[in-house]
Amino acid sequence: MSLTLNGVDSSASTTSSRPRTYQVRTYGCQMNVHDSERMAGLLETAGMVPFDDAGATGELDGHGQPVGPSADVVVFNTCAVRENADNKLYGNLGMLAHIKESNPGMQIAVGGCLAQKDRATIQKRAPWVDVVFGTHNVGALPVLLERARHNADAQMEILESLDVFPSTLPTRRDAVYSGWVSISVGCNNTCTFCIVPSLRGKERDRRPGEILAEIQALVDDGAIEVTLLGQNVNSYGVEFGDRLAFGKLLRACGQIEGLERVRFTSPHPAAFTDDVIAAMAETPNVMPQLHMPLQSGSDKVLKDMRRSYRSAKFLGILDKVREQMPHAAISTDIIVGFPGESEEDFQATLDVVEKSRFATAFTFQYSKRPGTPAADLPDQLPKEVVQERFLRLTALQDRIAAEENARQVGRTVEVMVTAQSGRKAAETHRLSGRSQDQRLVHFSVPGGSETPRPGDLVTVVITEAASFHLVADPATAADFRLRRSRAGDAWDRSQAESCGVPAVPAAGGARASVSLGMPSLPVRTA
Repeated sequence: MSLTLNGVDSSASTTSSRPRTYQVRTYGCQMNVHDSERMAGLLETAGMVPFDDAGATGELDGHGQPVGPSADVVVFNTCAVRENADNKLYGNLGMLAHIKESNPGMQIAVGGCLAQKDRATIQKRAPWVDVVFGTHNVGALPVLLERARHNADAQMEILESLDVFPSTLPTRRDAVYSGWVSISVGCNNTCTFCIVPSLRGKERDRRPGEILAEIQALVDDGAIEVTLLGQNVNSYGVEFGDRLAFGKLLRACGQIEGLERVRFTSPHPAAFTDDVIAAMAETPNVMPQLHMPLQSGSDKVLKDMRRSYRSAKFLGILDKVREQMPHAAISTDIIVGFPGESEEDFQATLDVVEKSRFATAFTFQYSKRPGTPAADLPDQLPKEVVQERFLRLTALQDRIAAEENARQVGRTVEVMVTAQSGRKAAETHRLSGRSQDQRLVHFSVPGGSETPRPGDLVTVVITEAASFHLVADPATAADFRLRRSRAGDAWDRSQAESCGVPAVPAAGGARASVSLGMPSLPVRTA
């Protein structure tokens, strides 16, 4: 099909000799965030550079679009799970169509779960899209873009099974001080509300040596925190027949020198075993934080969801975790208004939430997902009923979160500084970071103290609390302790490199590299 839009040939090359720019727009879960890092790495390996939208004027044109430069390549990494995902995608594609009219050579690509699911629909509804690719062939993105340019024709490639394991692809990490490390892809569960297994396939596990090599490469480049990532991360090992593999992997992470923080997401309660809890408690760099999806507190609803655990088992897991890690912060996912959910069922969810004392909860109103068994279940609930229950649940969880955060006041915590600051940072002059239990902390730097860099660690006393964050305002320099880290050094180097100035050497005079490909173990010398 032709890519000519209103007489403008989108296959035309950019007229200048500058490198082509790209922008990846990500929707959905952590897996999509990690996939987007792979896409960015692939595009940079192909010679593109990240798009800098600093030149935008802030004004809008006649189509409601920002006035100013646009990326040469815009990639949408889509989600098929979140509500109205398709409407958001087509709305954004529609707005980009007007920009593409006046930018010959601009290309638009759509990948991710929605592309895997709605492959032909995307090209039918948005014929100006140049490339459609699926969850199993992320690595094909640069080739498909170049083929679309050369042939002046849209390209669609959707594989039904994994092409290459994503972690073998080049990567552009979002942060130099921390990184995602995928240990598995796909899912073997059959939850009736979830379309992920059909879009990402059966579980595939990486070998432990490959995972540890990637972590080592990240640490060598300056990272001090990693998050192990999988659709059901604690079922890791199922493919090669070791049901204790995940606990062993956590303990192995504890042996990596320089790795200070290890997290993981998301586990499944049905597969969460005592050996994993022991590994968390006994491995110093595994953080006292756990995301444990509940989905519903009603045993009847859990059965209808095909969640192979019940509320008593769920609460028992939390008790065991807190017995061995008293200060662990636990978060969760909850769906409100699943088909057939009665008021009694919903009250059971409220009861479990009250008992669980979650630090935070991601709450969702159930909405039909075509292709899932739940979409065809009887007793779909009216929107107003779901909305009313949702508001009751969020009010309860907000109260619990505020109470749990209030218990943190007076505690001394170590915070890893992040590059992102709070919305009121300009007014409060506070920086932001995450404590070991993953709580968000906004903190001020007392007069006379050195300002930390992203990746550095500060030790402060919590002075205030709200439902969604903590505050630390040290009264004097003596109440503020800064530990400059290798991650902060890596941040300095990355900033210097992005500005085109000589990078600050790493400790010992060696200049750290940026890992863009498959990591390898460092060469050992005698």
